[in-house]
Amino acid sequence: MGLNQAKETPLFIGIDGGGSKCRATIYASDDTVIGTGVAGRANPLHGLAQTFESIQQSTELALRDAGLTVGDSKLLIAGLGLAGVNVPRLHQDISNWAHPFAKMYVTTDLHTACIGAHHGGDGAVIITGTGSCGYAHVGESHLCLGGHGFALGDKGSGAWLGLKAAEQVLLHLDGFAPATALTERLLNHFNVHDAMGIVEHLAGKTSSCYASLARLVLECANEQDAVAKAIVVEGAAYISELARKLFKVAPPRFSMIGGLAEPLAAWLDTDVVSKISPILAPPELGAVYYARQQLATSN
Repeated sequence: MGLNQAKETPLFIGIDGGGSKCRATIYASDDTVIGTGVAGRANPLHGLAQTFESIQQSTELALRDAGLTVGDSKLLIAGLGLAGVNVPRLHQDISNWAHPFAKMYVTTDLHTACIGAHHGGDGAVIITGTGSCGYAHVGESHLCLGGHGFALGDKGSGAWLGLKAAEQVLLHLDGFAPATALTERLLNHFNVHDAMGIVEHLAGKTSSCYASLARLVLECANEQDAVAKAIVVEGAAYISELARKLFKVAPPRFSMIGGLAEPLAAWLDTDVVSKISPILAPPELGAVYYARQQLATSN
């Protein structure tokens, strides 16, 4: 697509920003994907500068993928679904940003994920990736649960699984907890030989660093390691209960989103699994739906 065509047809960019990455996708008016780009984390809870940089980088990559120039961002109407903007101060900080777009509309990543998953209709979602949270929208009502961030919450998330695994391994190495296959996996993962080696790699690190250990926890749990299994069972029990709380507002559809959605499904309670419906559209398109709604309301 060239510049002239871009000027003739309004283009929307949907941006999904979380604890591990920021994905931007440019859509035409018929929802055709024009270009996409992925950059680093974009959760303002962990820094506004990083968030703005990731939004700009992913946008520039999407523009290049679309055959447009960086300066063409001023032609785009942006919908942003970001983790962390459920904190009012951060929502205001993002809204006040001197952004590079024609217009920009900001909401939570939960909101845009829900809109996308149900193609603009009512429903509920649970995001289980680096963090965890639940959201339901039915009629004029909505319910938001969790999403408090690492390490205040995010139970059942990748970061939480990694944190709990590290805690148990350090306790085992100090002689306070039972042996677990996680010990050898974490030592090998960091290429260290003792507890302080693990501490050196994890102390003060971000949620995404801890989330990188989730795969090891799930592998050990699937191999029936008792410690890893107990961690996964506890996390999955929380996610199952989170789903039941969302079900109380009677959403017509329910979807699971995020990198742990599929591997955790095997550990969820059967009544929850039976209600899971496929995602109809990605969060970036949900962000575009939101931007279109807001644009129509403002005109």
